[in-house]
Amino acid sequence: MEIELLKKVNTPENVIQHSQAVYKKAMKIAANFDEANLDLIKKGALLHDIGRSKTHGITHAIEGVKIAREYGYSQDVLNIIERHIGAGITAEEATELGLPVKSYVPETLEEKIVAHADNLISGTTEVDVDFVIEKWKRRIENPDENIKRLIKLNDELIKDFEE
Repeated sequence: MEIELLKKVNTPENVIQHSQAVYKKAMKIAANFDEANLDLIKKGALLHDIGRSKTHGITHAIEGVKIAREYGYSQDVLNIIERHIGAGITAEEATELGLPVKSYVPETLEEKIVAHADNLISGTTEVDVDFVIEKWKRRIENPDENIKRLIKLNDELIKDFEE
């Protein structure tokens, strides 16, 4: 159903493929958490970039929420879409980026899993946290706080489960 919606709203094919890869990675992460809501993770992972059907800028999360709301998705799914960018964006950072002022930091387990799965997929390729850190150092001005949140998220969701 989510893939059909992505196609209906003219999401680019490469974004659909990316979203499917994020879904697979999210399910791998979720396997470590008995309490994870897998249906919610599936919907959130597949729809996290639906806003890229309108823009590839940082506001794609906000556009995505508008689209998913229009199609009747629950607030839990909307929160995943809105809070998936990086390791989250604080209200202060949102102001600097020109986003509506509020926190975009993932709060629930499902939000954290989808956001981090998205971090760990570049295109359709699985990458490690070091790859993400280096990418952010090149792309983000003053990335220190973002990197701290990324490492904290990685430690919470993955580090303890790696063999």
